[in-house]
Amino acid sequence: MVLMVARQGVKGGETRVFDANGPHGIRFVMQEPLTALLLDDARVIHETTPILPADGQTEKGFRDTLVLTYRAAGFQAP
Repeated sequence: MVLMVARQGVKGGETRVFDANGPHGIRFVMQEPLTALLLDDARVIHETTPILPADGQTEKGFRDTLVLTYRAAGFQAP
């Protein structure tokens, strides 16, 4: 699970989710707090593009997410 906690003063951070066995996928930007994405790592490949300061932004920006990973046999298990 990826949960958007907060985002301010940045552009980019596009989330990309693709079928692990083919070319199909989606791209979107998580903007609102509490937006959640549930993934099955065995079925999809996912990534997020880098963030950059928003146009005209003079203060530091941020993109905070909470990532939770669960595996039946443990995190490092095959």
